[in-house]
Amino acid sequence: MTPLLVAAGALVGAPLRLLVTRLAARGGRDPARGTLAANVAGSALLGLVLGAAATPPAVVALVGTGFCGTLTTFSTFGADVVRLAEQRALARGLGYVAATLLLGLGAAAAGYALAARVGS
Repeated sequence: MTPLLVAAGALVGAPLRLLVTRLAARGGRDPARGTLAANVAGSALLGLVLGAAATPPAVVALVGTGFCGTLTTFSTFGADVVRLAEQRALARGLGYVAATLLLGLGAAAAGYALAARVGS
């Protein structure tokens, strides 16, 4: 049953990530903005799911692994950084790396703390 829950979550997370990235790239803007937005939002949601003490394993599989796992993406993040380096936009690339790490980890921690506080 768990693999099916992961797949069901992925069926929603992956297309949503693509949509967010494409919307962010409209008008010639950098698609990395969409990747950053998806990664931060997914990190916050995953923090909420994992921070809730009574989260059933099925919800962790569906939302945490399936949905958040495909909404957030390390491979696209890495490709964005390589693309920025190839464009010799090193300051933007380093800023993107720093923003992704700080905002992503901060969002996950905030979501986790919020869920733990509400659940106690």
